[in-house]
Amino acid sequence: MKMIYQQLLAFFVVIAFIILLLGFSFSRMSKAFVYDSTWQRLENYSDSLIQQSLIINKKDNSVSFNNLSLKTSEAMLDNQSAHFTIFSAKKQVLFPNDGISTNITKSDWNSIKNGRIVRKISNRSKKMNDGKTRPAMIEVVKPYYYNKKLVAAVVTGSFVSNLNSNVKRINRNLLVGLVVALVISMVVSLFLASRMNRRVAKLRSAAKQVANGNYDIQLPNRGNDEISQLIGDFNHMTSSLKEANQEIERQEERRQEFLADAAHEMRTPLTTISGILEGIRYDVIPTEARDKSFELMNSETQRLIRLVNDNLDYEKIRTNSIQLDRINFNAYNLITNVVEQLSNKAKDAGDELIIKSPKELPVYADYDRFSEIIINIVNNALQFTENGTVTIIGERGFNETIIRIADTGIGMSEEQKRNIFERYYKADASRRSGEYGESGLGLAIVHQLVKQHGGTISVQSTLDEGTTFIIVFPDEGHSKSNPDSENQAKDIKDGK
Repeated sequence: MKMIYQQLLAFFVVIAFIILLLGFSFSRMSKAFVYDSTWQRLENYSDSLIQQSLIINKKDNSVSFNNLSLKTSEAMLDNQSAHFTIFSAKKQVLFPNDGISTNITKSDWNSIKNGRIVRKISNRSKKMNDGKTRPAMIEVVKPYYYNKKLVAAVVTGSFVSNLNSNVKRINRNLLVGLVVALVISMVVSLFLASRMNRRVAKLRSAAKQVANGNYDIQLPNRGNDEISQLIGDFNHMTSSLKEANQEIERQEERRQEFLADAAHEMRTPLTTISGILEGIRYDVIPTEARDKSFELMNSETQRLIRLVNDNLDYEKIRTNSIQLDRINFNAYNLITNVVEQLSNKAKDAGDELIIKSPKELPVYADYDRFSEIIINIVNNALQFTENGTVTIIGERGFNETIIRIADTGIGMSEEQKRNIFERYYKADASRRSGEYGESGLGLAIVHQLVKQHGGTISVQSTLDEGTTFIIVFPDEGHSKSNPDSENQAKDIKDGK
């Protein structure tokens, strides 16, 4: 049996038990109410009898009853299925004298002599002295006093069968109500269970499709219960899986592109080295050209080494396998050294390197990795800038050092800006020569290094106008989780 139907059965059993319990309690309460109201009604009849028929002789304080009034009352009460008997203070029957009057037991007589009203039920029929059978009765025995003396006792009764018929009618109506309630609760429960089962079945079907690789499925969600929340989580999961799958496919494309690029980059220097070695082996290279050949072999070998080192460095940085030795130093001196180091490359491209920074620019970073970050970004700027300028701007922020590297090169599109820090990505695939940037890992390494410093890096770029990289290094004791630092970085990124 399905879990939902098991819950339905348990729910129905609980509801049925509660309804039956309430029905039983209500039935008993109804019976008690009928009997109590009957006793009260009989007491009222008794009071009315005394008020209408009792005659008091004030001279000797004797009492008597008006027979005509009593007979009239007897006829009226007979229509109400009620009967009465009046006893004197000496336990003698004053009315009626038909021989079928009820008797008062000794214990009941003691109670009324003490001023207590007696309520009783005679559940069995009794035979009278004349041989007639008296049916079961519900009775009230009530004493009446005058001048603190017992003058009469009235027994008023009604047939139990009449009350039981009323109780049975109430119970029948109650039983019909209970059955209707049970049927309605069963129908409603079945409807709710079927509805929930359909929703769960749809969710199961959708989960099977996701397991088969369909991440485009989205289930409609218009409720606010737990299953609706589960459907919402499922839709969010499929969206995340779809994005993750797209990212995997994109990374796989990048990986394949990188392998192709790496194979191409390796094949060229390896072919060159192999050709030179073959020439030397068979002595086909002139003596005067050998120095140039060795220099070319060394250049191609260094190129291969850089390609391998870039991959190794990226993996170490990505997996936090490197140890940063962060210290406080003057970034201006390092930036000056970088500019001197890359001045020849800038001159070859017709570019001008400009520094805009105070002479004292404190920064808290790993000296060698900070140098690697600046060199990679400046090299990237030189690679995509011809006959322009590359400006390195250093300034202090709030508990942080901000480095901006701006060029007047070809710029980037929105897609290129989104992917510029991705592994193996190259903003312009046609530019693959040069000393740096061959593997498409330079900016990915920069991004990971900045993150490990607890800083942030962002890029602003417009096609054919240039690109600006903004790097924020937090001071010692601060990180990018600091709200002030994050806000400052956001303002810088937004150009504020």
